[in-house]
Amino acid sequence: MDYTNKQLQIIYGDATLGIDGEDFHYIFSYEKNGLESMKIKGKEWLYRVPMPTFWRATTDNDRGSGFNLKAVQWLGADMFNKCIDKHLKVDDHDFDQLPIAPINNKFSNHEYAKQVEITFTYETLTIPATKVKVIYNIDSTGQIKVTMHYYGKKGLPAIPVIGMRFIMPTAATSFDYTGLSGETYPDRMAGAEKGSFHVDGLPVTRYLVPQENGMHMQTEELTINRNTTPNNADHDQSEFSLNVKQADKPFNFSCLPYTAEELENATHIEELPLKRRTVLVIAGAVRGVGGIDSWGSDVEPAYHIDPEKDHEFSFILNQF
Repeated sequence: MDYTNKQLQIIYGDATLGIDGEDFHYIFSYEKNGLESMKIKGKEWLYRVPMPTFWRATTDNDRGSGFNLKAVQWLGADMFNKCIDKHLKVDDHDFDQLPIAPINNKFSNHEYAKQVEITFTYETLTIPATKVKVIYNIDSTGQIKVTMHYYGKKGLPAIPVIGMRFIMPTAATSFDYTGLSGETYPDRMAGAEKGSFHVDGLPVTRYLVPQENGMHMQTEELTINRNTTPNNADHDQSEFSLNVKQADKPFNFSCLPYTAEELENATHIEELPLKRRTVLVIAGAVRGVGGIDSWGSDVEPAYHIDPEKDHEFSFILNQF
């Protein structure tokens, strides 16, 4: 079928769901519990399956106040995930069970739809546990709306961040965004100005001890630019881009060459690994970084994330 009619081709695999359209191909894995591949115009954008993230690397202020010890459960929840439910809806058809082998044998290689919704529900590895739901809505143009809902639970410690982490196969050459200037956090926004900004590479603040850095609050749009892939047969060095837009309200993001765990594990700059990947965190809620002092003062209560309340945010991934 010609894609000019703006329909998605649906490929019901044994353990995957493929979504194919003009200049894009997505693969959702039922075994890996998420979006395994996001290929746009022949370029792969995923190195790992995107997952909910709850940890930002601790700062000197966090360590001084003991927050890292109080919140340590969220480090484990960030590193490991437990998916407890998956649900698929194609156009108006809700699947009672996933169309995996041998159920998928009843489908042909000519299955089409205008919209797909696939939901992954995770249980946090905390005590007590709570749930997080991630919903992917794909329309006929290939646009993906991602919605994450965290379900509040009484008895949990304060959370460093609530977001989604995307790890990309190679390091970005630059990124452009519309939002607040410079590095900002909930308690560090007063000096920022609204505008559009270009950032070369993936800069990391050179603290003596590597720690949280690089957050950008209240962002309307973000474009990440790369020019390399892991494919040795791909000799095209021209730049290609992925666009992220706000859905109902602005989002927060960091775009770094390291995960929070890699920053956390390094006690000096030279212990950080080579800059090989792009780690994008899209956050709906971010804990403040403090700064009153580094010897015991906590972040002001207004800049905490309440783990007992529900939190939901959405954003849109676009071709560029």
